[in-house]
Amino acid sequence: MTHSGTILTKRRRWGLLVASVSASMLALSGCGAGGGESAASDGEDSKKSAAQAASDRTEVGALTPRIVLAHEGGMTTLDSSDGSVIDETPVEGYVRLNPSGDGRSVMVSAGSSITAYDTGLIAQAHGDHFHYYTQDPALLSDVTIPAEEPGHVVPHGEKTATFADGTGAITVFDSTALADGQLKTVAETRTDAPHHGVAVPLSDGSLLHTVGTEDERHTVVVEDADGKVTAKTEDCPGVHGEAAAKPDEHGDIVTLGCENGPVMYKDGEFHKIHVDEDFQRSGNQQGHEDSPIVLTDYKVEEDPEGGIERPTKVGLLDTRDGSFDTVDLGSEYWFRSLDRGPDGEALVLTADGELNILDPESGKVLHETKVAEEWTEPDQWQEAGPMLSVADGTAFVADSKNKKLTLVDIDTGKAYQEIDLPEVPHEMQVTTGTASGEYEVSPGADEGGEHSEEGHDHEGEDHEGHDHEDHAEDEAA
Repeated sequence: MTHSGTILTKRRRWGLLVASVSASMLALSGCGAGGGESAASDGEDSKKSAAQAASDRTEVGALTPRIVLAHEGGMTTLDSSDGSVIDETPVEGYVRLNPSGDGRSVMVSAGSSITAYDTGLIAQAHGDHFHYYTQDPALLSDVTIPAEEPGHVVPHGEKTATFADGTGAITVFDSTALADGQLKTVAETRTDAPHHGVAVPLSDGSLLHTVGTEDERHTVVVEDADGKVTAKTEDCPGVHGEAAAKPDEHGDIVTLGCENGPVMYKDGEFHKIHVDEDFQRSGNQQGHEDSPIVLTDYKVEEDPEGGIERPTKVGLLDTRDGSFDTVDLGSEYWFRSLDRGPDGEALVLTADGELNILDPESGKVLHETKVAEEWTEPDQWQEAGPMLSVADGTAFVADSKNKKLTLVDIDTGKAYQEIDLPEVPHEMQVTTGTASGEYEVSPGADEGGEHSEEGHDHEGEDHEGHDHEDHAEDEAA
């Protein structure tokens, strides 16, 4: 790419925090069970309210990220400092994990509902510093959204939108209210017909969402708070995948994948992104609040052999001028392979078992780190496979079938810890207790003193835009 730019480094603070973790925090690694009324298995003992969980709160000197794994039979939560099991929660059916937007909770899609799971990491502001607490994780039965065929969950700013594919119902809630165990709904609407869609809450109170049917979808609209359509495009066949980039002086910038090149919402209207190919699909995208560039997959086969295209090129979409460049990594990847680092770094996990860390401005590979055995994309997207999640400057890379988790410092590209996994996970989310996913030390704090978190909302780090593949026939497209 020809654009000039400098990535400003925000130093990772987790190492400082881990060093100050007290023994009492590590002693919390006992096993507890929590359950949701809709998502979890039956049993009154498995249902916990936020108030009940808060009574068991323990103050600690620091927090370490918690790793939530979805697997056959439910969810398991691990302490990232030593891999110990903190919680095991049984859940019936196939479990999907989504970011909530608050950095503390995970939204659990299972059955016909989306339920909040409190991972028990709490950072409370107190003047110029924070106090930290831990508590047992719990699936919160009171914080449940009915959703027939639950689909995408997209946090943006302090709001999160859910989409129910089976009805076209869209629910937007205040993600900051989850800390109080509340589902504070700020908007509800429904598309004209059910379809595999997505909605993104915008900072001005508008709502961007898809329009379509179960047979086809090619339209995206933006509606204001009164439901009036203020922007619309019909030039996005097979629309799937969204990401928010760094906003400009005019407001939010959102990109979406189509089958004839992406579209971009910017300056209050939609713009088509030029591609050279007749068929080009970027159905999985990762944005970052501080980066104008969106990382995407890059598929060009309309009818791939065996129904699955296994690309080696990734896309870098520059929202400043609409240019769309590619980087060939020489090894295939899949939809769970993409994420963003704390400074906007583009992360891609490839089938040769390497984590590739790229400068999104130049497309240059900064680091290549061996993190897994060689692998091939599963035939079904629901099957367990390699995946990654980013929190506090660390890439958590799961080699699922080999039950290994490797932690990589994104700044240096060095793998510094390996954890044996107790289950074979098919999805993973990592929480830190902060919306940004990053811990920051207060500039005025004395050594060993209080720690502060800047409170940025890095959407990409909490997996905004982490898009699961469509149904099998759609992925084949």
